[in-house]
Amino acid sequence: MLNASSILGMNARNRLYLSFNAARGRAIADSKLRTKKILAKVGLPTPQLLAVFKTPADVYNFDWTSLPDNFVLKPCSGFGGGGITIIRKKAKRVGEWRLMDNALITVPELQLRALDILAGQYSLHNLPDQAFIEERIKIARIFQNLAFQGTPDVRVIVFNKVPVMAMLRLPTAASGGKANLHQGAIGAGIDLAIGMTTWGVCQGQPIKNIPDTGRPISGIKLPVWNTILTLAVKTQEAIPDLGYAGVDIIYDKDRGPMILELNARPGLEIQNANLVPLRKRLERIEGLEVLNAEHGVRIAKALFAGRFADRLMAEEGIKIVGSVEEIKVLADNDAKVPVLARVDTGAFRSSIDKELAKKLGLLKKTNILWKDRFEYRSATGLQSRPVIGLTFWLAGRKIKTSFSVADRSKMRHQALIGRNDLAGFLVRPD
Repeated sequence: MLNASSILGMNARNRLYLSFNAARGRAIADSKLRTKKILAKVGLPTPQLLAVFKTPADVYNFDWTSLPDNFVLKPCSGFGGGGITIIRKKAKRVGEWRLMDNALITVPELQLRALDILAGQYSLHNLPDQAFIEERIKIARIFQNLAFQGTPDVRVIVFNKVPVMAMLRLPTAASGGKANLHQGAIGAGIDLAIGMTTWGVCQGQPIKNIPDTGRPISGIKLPVWNTILTLAVKTQEAIPDLGYAGVDIIYDKDRGPMILELNARPGLEIQNANLVPLRKRLERIEGLEVLNAEHGVRIAKALFAGRFADRLMAEEGIKIVGSVEEIKVLADNDAKVPVLARVDTGAFRSSIDKELAKKLGLLKKTNILWKDRFEYRSATGLQSRPVIGLTFWLAGRKIKTSFSVADRSKMRHQALIGRNDLAGFLVRPD
Protein backbone atom coordinates (compact mmCIF):
# COMPACT_ATOMS: atom_id res chain seq x y z
CA MET A 1 0.00 0.00 0.00
CA LEU A 2 1.11 3.55 -0.69
CA ASN A 3 1.76 5.96 2.16
CA ALA A 4 -0.93 8.61 1.69
CA SER A 5 1.30 11.39 3.05
CA SER A 6 3.93 10.67 0.37
CA ILE A 7 1.57 10.40 -2.62
CA LEU A 8 1.79 13.29 -5.05
CA GLY A 9 -1.73 14.60 -5.67
CA MET A 10 -2.84 16.83 -8.52
CA ASN A 11 -2.97 20.01 -6.46
CA ALA A 12 0.51 19.43 -5.04
CA ARG A 13 1.85 18.57 -8.49
CA ASN A 14 0.41 21.76 -9.97
CA ARG A 15 1.59 23.98 -7.12
CA LEU A 16 5.01 22.51 -6.38
CA TYR A 17 6.33 21.08 -9.64
CA LEU A 18 4.53 22.49 -12.66
CA SER A 19 6.02 25.83 -11.61
CA PHE A 20 9.33 24.45 -12.96
CA ASN A 21 7.78 24.58 -16.45
CA ALA A 22 8.03 28.01 -18.09
CA ALA A 23 5.40 29.14 -20.59
CA ARG A 24 7.75 28.43 -23.51
CA GLY A 25 8.43 24.89 -22.28
CA ARG A 26 4.71 24.17 -21.90
CA ALA A 27 4.00 25.53 -25.36
CA ILE A 28 6.62 23.26 -26.91
CA ALA A 29 5.38 20.16 -25.06
CA ASP A 30 1.77 20.97 -26.01
CA SER A 31 2.71 20.99 -29.71
CA LYS A 32 3.86 17.63 -31.04
CA LEU A 33 5.14 19.34 -34.20
CA ARG A 34 7.26 21.90 -32.30
CA THR A 35 8.61 19.08 -30.15
CA LYS A 36 9.64 17.11 -33.24
CA LYS A 37 11.37 20.15 -34.75
CA ILE A 38 13.42 20.94 -31.64
CA LEU A 39 14.42 17.33 -31.01
CA ALA A 40 15.47 16.92 -34.64
CA LYS A 41 17.82 19.92 -34.29
CA VAL A 42 19.77 18.18 -31.53
CA GLY A 43 19.74 14.80 -33.27
CA LEU A 44 17.26 12.99 -31.02
CA PRO A 45 15.21 10.32 -32.84
CA THR A 46 11.46 10.73 -33.46
CA PRO A 47 9.01 8.96 -35.80
CA GLN A 48 9.15 10.20 -39.40
CA LEU A 49 6.73 12.98 -40.33
CA LEU A 50 4.74 12.21 -43.51
CA ALA A 51 2.30 15.12 -43.84
CA VAL A 52 1.06 18.27 -42.04
CA PHE A 53 -2.41 19.83 -42.47
CA LYS A 54 -2.90 23.46 -41.41
CA THR A 55 -6.04 24.30 -43.40
CA PRO A 56 -9.00 22.40 -44.87
CA ALA A 57 -7.46 23.01 -48.31
CA ASP A 58 -4.37 21.05 -47.19
CA VAL A 59 -6.61 18.12 -46.32
CA TYR A 60 -8.47 18.07 -49.64
CA ASN A 61 -5.41 18.73 -51.81
CA PHE A 62 -3.31 15.98 -50.24
CA ASP A 63 -2.84 12.74 -52.18
CA TRP A 64 -3.98 10.27 -49.52
CA THR A 65 -3.36 7.30 -51.80
CA SER A 66 0.37 8.07 -51.66
CA LEU A 67 0.49 7.05 -47.99
CA PRO A 68 2.21 3.79 -46.96
CA ASP A 69 0.48 0.61 -45.85
CA ASN A 70 0.25 1.82 -42.26
CA PHE A 71 0.48 5.22 -40.56
CA VAL A 72 -0.96 7.35 -37.73
CA LEU A 73 -3.14 10.48 -38.01
CA LYS A 74 -2.76 12.76 -34.96
CA PRO A 75 -3.77 16.17 -33.60
CA CYS A 76 -0.80 18.45 -32.97
CA SER A 77 -2.08 19.62 -29.58
CA GLY A 78 -4.22 16.67 -28.56
CA PHE A 79 -4.30 15.08 -25.13
CA GLY A 80 -5.37 11.80 -23.56
CA GLY A 81 -5.06 9.92 -26.84
CA GLY A 82 -8.10 11.67 -28.33
CA GLY A 83 -8.28 12.12 -32.08
CA ILE A 84 -5.56 9.59 -32.91
CA THR A 85 -6.33 7.22 -35.79
CA ILE A 86 -4.01 4.23 -36.20
CA ILE A 87 -3.96 2.57 -39.61
CA ARG A 88 -2.90 -1.08 -39.45
CA LYS A 89 -2.73 -2.03 -43.13
CA LYS A 90 -4.04 -1.31 -46.62
CA ALA A 91 -7.30 -2.87 -47.73
CA LYS A 92 -7.91 -4.47 -51.13
CA ARG A 93 -9.15 -1.31 -52.84
CA VAL A 94 -7.06 1.81 -53.43
CA GLY A 95 -7.86 4.53 -50.88
CA GLU A 96 -9.05 2.10 -48.22
CA TRP A 97 -7.27 0.88 -45.08
CA ARG A 98 -7.91 -1.28 -42.03
CA LEU A 99 -7.96 0.14 -38.51
CA MET A 100 -6.60 -1.70 -35.47
CA ASP A 101 -9.95 -3.43 -34.93
CA ASN A 102 -10.00 -4.41 -38.63
CA ALA A 103 -12.77 -1.93 -39.44
CA LEU A 104 -12.57 -0.33 -42.89
CA ILE A 105 -11.75 3.36 -43.32
CA THR A 106 -11.72 5.36 -46.56
CA VAL A 107 -10.09 8.58 -47.75
CA PRO A 108 -13.27 10.69 -47.20
CA GLU A 109 -13.53 9.35 -43.63
CA LEU A 110 -9.88 10.16 -42.96
CA GLN A 111 -10.44 13.64 -44.35
CA LEU A 112 -13.37 14.15 -41.99
CA ARG A 113 -11.24 13.07 -39.03
CA ALA A 114 -8.50 15.48 -40.08
CA LEU A 115 -11.05 18.31 -40.38
CA ASP A 116 -12.35 17.54 -36.87
CA ILE A 117 -8.78 17.91 -35.61
CA LEU A 118 -8.37 21.26 -37.39
CA ALA A 119 -11.60 22.48 -35.79
CA GLY A 120 -10.06 21.86 -32.36
CA GLN A 121 -12.28 18.95 -31.34
CA TYR A 122 -9.35 17.24 -29.56
CA SER A 123 -7.27 20.31 -28.71
CA LEU A 124 -5.82 20.64 -25.24
CA HIS A 125 -6.92 24.30 -25.11
CA ASN A 126 -10.13 23.99 -27.18
CA LEU A 127 -8.59 26.03 -29.99
CA PRO A 128 -8.18 25.36 -33.74
CA ASP A 129 -5.40 22.85 -34.24
CA GLN A 130 -3.14 21.27 -36.85
CA ALA A 131 -3.26 17.64 -37.95
CA PHE A 132 -0.33 15.54 -39.07
CA ILE A 133 0.52 12.05 -40.26
CA GLU A 134 3.57 10.16 -39.08
CA GLU A 135 4.92 6.69 -39.66
CA ARG A 136 3.50 3.86 -37.59
CA ILE A 137 6.24 2.24 -35.55
CA LYS A 138 7.13 -1.37 -36.24
CA ILE A 139 6.55 -3.14 -32.98
CA ALA A 140 9.67 -4.65 -31.39
CA ARG A 141 9.70 -8.42 -31.07
CA ILE A 142 9.70 -8.38 -27.26
CA PHE A 143 6.24 -6.74 -27.29
CA GLN A 144 4.57 -8.80 -30.00
CA ASN A 145 2.98 -11.21 -27.54
CA LEU A 146 2.40 -8.65 -24.81
CA ALA A 147 0.30 -5.89 -26.36
CA PHE A 148 -3.02 -5.94 -28.20
CA GLN A 149 -2.24 -4.82 -31.77
CA GLY A 150 -0.94 -1.33 -30.87
CA THR A 151 2.57 -0.19 -30.00
CA PRO A 152 3.60 -0.05 -26.31
CA ASP A 153 5.61 2.88 -25.01
CA VAL A 154 7.58 3.82 -21.91
CA ARG A 155 6.61 6.90 -19.90
CA VAL A 156 9.52 8.38 -17.93
CA ILE A 157 9.02 11.20 -15.42
CA VAL A 158 12.08 13.48 -15.52
CA PHE A 159 12.77 16.20 -12.96
CA ASN A 160 15.97 18.22 -12.62
CA LYS A 161 17.58 16.03 -15.33
CA VAL A 162 16.99 12.87 -13.26
CA PRO A 163 14.55 10.07 -14.21
CA VAL A 164 12.43 9.63 -11.09
CA MET A 165 9.82 7.05 -12.15
CA ALA A 166 8.87 5.03 -15.23
CA MET A 167 6.18 2.69 -16.48
CA LEU A 168 5.54 0.53 -19.52
CA ARG A 169 2.18 1.28 -21.15
CA LEU A 170 0.64 -1.71 -22.94
CA PRO A 171 -2.31 -1.33 -25.34
CA THR A 172 -5.30 -3.61 -24.74
CA ALA A 173 -8.48 -4.54 -26.58
CA ALA A 174 -10.32 -2.13 -24.29
CA SER A 175 -8.00 0.74 -25.26
CA GLY A 176 -8.43 0.05 -28.97
CA GLY A 177 -4.73 -0.60 -29.46
CA LYS A 178 -3.69 2.73 -27.91
CA ALA A 179 -1.14 2.97 -25.10
CA ASN A 180 -3.25 5.39 -23.08
CA LEU A 181 -4.22 4.55 -19.50
CA HIS A 182 -7.39 6.67 -19.60
CA GLN A 183 -8.66 4.58 -22.50
CA GLY A 184 -7.96 1.22 -20.83
CA ALA A 185 -4.28 0.51 -21.46
CA ILE A 186 -2.11 -1.20 -18.82
CA GLY A 187 0.50 0.67 -16.81
CA ALA A 188 3.34 -1.55 -15.57
CA GLY A 189 5.82 -0.08 -13.07
CA ILE A 190 9.52 -0.39 -13.88
CA ASP A 191 12.51 -0.82 -11.58
CA LEU A 192 14.70 2.10 -12.68
CA ALA A 193 17.94 0.28 -11.93
CA ILE A 194 17.43 -2.76 -14.12
CA GLY A 195 14.56 -1.90 -16.46
CA MET A 196 12.28 -4.72 -15.32
CA THR A 197 8.53 -4.48 -14.78
CA THR A 198 7.27 -4.94 -11.24
CA TRP A 199 3.53 -4.32 -10.74
CA GLY A 200 0.58 -3.41 -12.93
CA VAL A 201 -2.57 -1.31 -12.99
CA CYS A 202 -5.48 -1.20 -15.45
CA GLN A 203 -8.44 1.16 -15.23
CA GLY A 204 -7.51 2.01 -11.67
CA GLN A 205 -7.28 -1.59 -10.46
CA PRO A 206 -4.10 -3.56 -9.62
CA ILE A 207 -3.53 -6.53 -11.92
CA LYS A 208 -1.01 -9.39 -12.04
CA ASN A 209 -1.64 -10.62 -15.60
CA ILE A 210 -2.22 -8.99 -18.97
CA PRO A 211 -5.97 -9.38 -19.71
CA ASP A 212 -5.60 -10.16 -23.44
CA THR A 213 -2.74 -12.67 -23.14
CA GLY A 214 -2.73 -13.92 -19.55
CA ARG A 215 1.02 -13.27 -19.29
CA PRO A 216 2.40 -11.98 -15.96
CA ILE A 217 2.91 -8.22 -15.69
CA SER A 218 6.09 -8.53 -13.63
CA GLY A 219 9.44 -9.70 -14.91
CA ILE A 220 9.41 -8.11 -18.39
CA LYS A 221 13.02 -7.04 -19.03
CA LEU A 222 13.15 -4.00 -21.29
CA PRO A 223 16.06 -3.86 -23.77
CA VAL A 224 18.63 -1.01 -23.95
CA TRP A 225 17.28 0.40 -20.70
CA ASN A 226 20.16 2.83 -20.20
CA THR A 227 19.45 4.26 -23.65
CA ILE A 228 15.78 4.80 -22.74
CA LEU A 229 16.62 6.71 -19.55
CA THR A 230 19.38 8.72 -21.24
CA LEU A 231 17.05 9.69 -24.12
CA ALA A 232 14.46 10.88 -21.60
CA VAL A 233 16.94 13.18 -19.86
CA LYS A 234 18.44 14.45 -23.13
CA THR A 235 14.93 15.39 -24.19
CA GLN A 236 14.58 17.58 -21.13
CA GLU A 237 18.04 19.02 -21.75
CA ALA A 238 16.92 20.01 -25.26
CA ILE A 239 14.00 21.95 -23.73
CA PRO A 240 15.43 23.49 -20.53
CA ASP A 241 12.24 25.48 -19.92
CA LEU A 242 10.55 22.16 -19.11
CA GLY A 243 11.89 21.24 -15.66
CA TYR A 244 9.25 18.61 -14.86
CA ALA A 245 8.04 16.43 -17.72
CA GLY A 246 6.75 13.10 -18.88
CA VAL A 247 8.74 11.72 -21.83
CA ASP A 248 7.10 8.99 -23.91
CA ILE A 249 9.53 6.67 -25.72
CA ILE A 250 8.74 3.84 -28.13
CA TYR A 251 10.78 0.91 -29.42
CA ASP A 252 10.95 0.54 -33.20
CA LYS A 253 11.83 -2.93 -34.45
CA ASP A 254 14.49 -1.61 -36.85
CA ARG A 255 15.62 1.76 -35.45
CA GLY A 256 15.41 1.20 -31.71
CA PRO A 257 14.11 3.72 -29.13
CA MET A 258 12.51 6.94 -30.38
CA ILE A 259 10.86 9.85 -28.60
CA LEU A 260 7.13 9.88 -29.26
CA GLU A 261 6.04 13.02 -27.41
CA LEU A 262 6.31 15.15 -24.28
CA ASN A 263 3.82 15.90 -21.55
CA ALA A 264 4.14 19.06 -19.45
CA ARG A 265 1.47 17.78 -17.03
CA PRO A 266 2.16 14.03 -16.72
CA GLY A 267 -0.53 12.03 -14.98
CA LEU A 268 -0.15 10.56 -11.52
CA GLU A 269 -1.36 6.98 -12.11
CA ILE A 270 2.31 6.05 -12.54
CA GLN A 271 2.46 5.92 -8.71
CA ASN A 272 -0.10 3.11 -8.62
CA ALA A 273 1.71 1.27 -11.40
CA ASN A 274 4.92 1.30 -9.34
CA LEU A 275 3.32 1.08 -5.86
CA VAL A 276 5.70 3.91 -4.98
CA PRO A 277 4.77 7.51 -4.04
CA LEU A 278 6.27 10.16 -6.29
CA ARG A 279 6.54 13.09 -3.91
CA LYS A 280 9.46 11.79 -1.84
CA ARG A 281 11.46 11.00 -4.95
CA LEU A 282 10.96 14.50 -6.29
CA GLU A 283 11.91 16.07 -2.96
CA ARG A 284 15.07 13.95 -2.84
CA ILE A 285 16.53 15.31 -6.08
CA GLU A 286 15.30 18.90 -6.01
CA GLY A 287 18.31 21.20 -6.02
CA LEU A 288 20.90 18.51 -6.83
CA GLU A 289 23.63 19.57 -9.26
CA VAL A 290 23.32 17.24 -12.25
CA LEU A 291 26.16 17.42 -14.78
CA ASN A 292 24.59 15.71 -17.79
CA ALA A 293 22.16 13.00 -18.88
CA GLU A 294 24.49 10.14 -17.96
CA HIS A 295 25.01 11.64 -14.50
CA GLY A 296 21.26 11.99 -14.04
CA VAL A 297 20.72 8.34 -14.93
CA ARG A 298 23.38 7.24 -12.43
CA ILE A 299 21.72 9.28 -9.68
CA ALA A 300 18.35 7.69 -10.50
CA LYS A 301 19.76 4.18 -10.34
CA ALA A 302 21.53 4.85 -7.05
CA LEU A 303 18.52 6.44 -5.36
CA PHE A 304 15.52 4.62 -6.77
CA ALA A 305 16.61 1.04 -7.40
CA GLY A 306 14.04 -1.59 -6.46
CA ARG A 307 15.84 -4.36 -4.58
CA PHE A 308 13.37 -7.21 -5.18
CA ALA A 309 14.51 -8.62 -1.85
CA ASP A 310 11.67 -11.10 -1.63
CA ARG A 311 12.46 -12.53 -5.05
CA LEU A 312 16.15 -12.78 -4.26
CA MET A 313 15.47 -14.59 -1.01
CA ALA A 314 13.13 -16.99 -2.77
CA GLU A 315 15.65 -17.76 -5.50
CA GLU A 316 18.89 -17.68 -3.53
CA GLY A 317 17.85 -18.30 0.04
CA ILE A 318 18.46 -15.84 2.83
CA LYS A 319 22.06 -14.61 2.92
CA ILE A 320 23.56 -14.48 6.41
CA VAL A 321 26.43 -12.11 7.11
CA GLY A 322 28.42 -11.22 10.20
CA SER A 323 29.15 -7.84 11.71
CA VAL A 324 32.44 -7.75 9.73
CA GLU A 325 32.61 -9.04 6.16
CA GLU A 326 35.07 -8.94 3.30
CA ILE A 327 33.46 -7.21 0.36
CA LYS A 328 34.80 -6.76 -3.16
CA VAL A 329 34.65 -3.20 -4.47
CA LEU A 330 34.64 -2.50 -8.21
CA ALA A 331 37.45 -0.03 -8.91
CA ASP A 332 37.54 2.43 -11.81
CA ASN A 333 39.83 0.04 -13.75
CA ASP A 334 37.22 -2.76 -13.33
CA ALA A 335 39.34 -4.61 -10.76
CA LYS A 336 37.51 -6.23 -7.82
CA VAL A 337 39.36 -5.04 -4.72
CA PRO A 338 38.82 -6.88 -1.39
CA VAL A 339 37.99 -4.57 1.52
CA LEU A 340 37.07 -5.39 5.11
CA ALA A 341 33.78 -3.71 5.96
CA ARG A 342 31.75 -3.27 9.11
CA VAL A 343 28.08 -4.29 8.76
CA ASP A 344 25.98 -1.84 10.73
CA THR A 345 22.17 -1.86 10.61
CA GLY A 346 22.20 1.30 12.76
CA ALA A 347 23.53 3.32 9.81
CA PHE A 348 21.26 4.03 6.84
CA ARG A 349 23.77 4.69 4.06
CA SER A 350 26.98 2.78 3.38
CA SER A 351 30.26 4.68 3.41
CA ILE A 352 33.87 4.27 2.29
CA ASP A 353 37.16 5.83 3.33
CA LYS A 354 38.10 8.92 1.33
CA GLU A 355 41.69 7.84 0.63
CA LEU A 356 40.62 4.36 -0.42
CA ALA A 357 37.97 5.80 -2.76
CA LYS A 358 40.59 8.09 -4.27
CA LYS A 359 43.03 5.18 -4.71
CA LEU A 360 40.35 3.12 -6.49
CA GLY A 361 39.57 6.00 -8.86
CA LEU A 362 36.05 6.48 -7.50
CA LEU A 363 36.31 10.20 -6.74
CA LYS A 364 36.26 11.38 -10.34
CA LYS A 365 33.79 14.20 -10.89
CA THR A 366 31.65 12.05 -13.15
CA ASN A 367 31.23 9.48 -10.35
CA ILE A 368 30.16 11.99 -7.67
CA LEU A 369 26.38 11.77 -7.60
CA TRP A 370 25.80 14.67 -5.23
CA LYS A 371 27.09 16.33 -2.08
CA ASP A 372 25.32 15.19 1.06
CA ARG A 373 23.01 17.92 2.33
CA PHE A 374 24.10 17.29 5.91
CA GLU A 375 27.25 18.98 7.17
CA TYR A 376 29.80 17.37 9.45
CA ARG A 377 32.09 19.12 11.91
CA SER A 378 35.80 18.42 11.47
CA ALA A 379 39.11 19.98 12.50
CA THR A 380 38.89 22.30 9.48
CA GLY A 381 35.28 23.34 10.14
CA LEU A 382 31.96 22.19 8.66
CA GLN A 383 32.25 19.95 5.62
CA SER A 384 29.78 18.15 3.35
CA ARG A 385 30.42 14.62 2.17
CA PRO A 386 30.33 13.57 -1.48
CA VAL A 387 28.12 10.63 -2.36
CA ILE A 388 29.49 8.36 -5.12
CA GLY A 389 28.16 5.55 -7.25
CA LEU A 390 29.68 2.22 -6.21
CA THR A 391 29.34 -1.46 -7.11
CA PHE A 392 30.34 -4.11 -4.60
CA TRP A 393 29.83 -7.78 -3.82
CA LEU A 394 28.64 -8.98 -0.41
CA ALA A 395 28.29 -12.73 0.27
CA GLY A 396 28.38 -13.35 -3.46
CA ARG A 397 25.59 -10.89 -4.25
CA LYS A 398 26.29 -7.93 -6.56
CA ILE A 399 24.94 -4.59 -5.32
CA LYS A 400 24.94 -1.31 -7.25
CA THR A 401 24.32 1.56 -4.87
CA SER A 402 25.53 4.89 -3.49
CA PHE A 403 28.21 5.34 -0.79
CA SER A 404 29.04 8.45 1.18
CA VAL A 405 32.75 9.27 1.32
CA ALA A 406 34.24 10.04 4.74
CA ASP A 407 37.54 10.13 6.57
CA ARG A 408 37.72 6.68 8.16
CA SER A 409 41.50 6.72 8.78
CA LYS A 410 40.99 6.47 12.54
CA MET A 411 38.46 3.67 12.25
CA ARG A 412 39.14 -0.05 12.19
CA HIS A 413 37.43 -0.71 8.86
CA GLN A 414 37.72 1.25 5.62
CA ALA A 415 34.07 0.68 4.66
CA LEU A 416 30.71 0.44 6.38
CA ILE A 417 27.62 -1.30 4.99
CA GLY A 418 24.39 0.38 6.09
CA ARG A 419 20.88 -1.04 6.15
CA ASN A 420 20.04 0.58 2.78
CA ASP A 421 22.20 -2.15 1.17
CA LEU A 422 21.21 -5.05 3.43
CA ALA A 423 17.81 -5.95 1.93
CA GLY A 424 17.65 -9.76 1.62
CA PHE A 425 20.36 -10.34 4.28
CA LEU A 426 20.24 -11.47 7.88
CA VAL A 427 22.98 -10.02 10.09
CA ARG A 428 24.46 -12.41 12.66
CA PRO A 429 25.66 -10.47 15.72
CA ASP A 430 29.15 -11.57 16.75
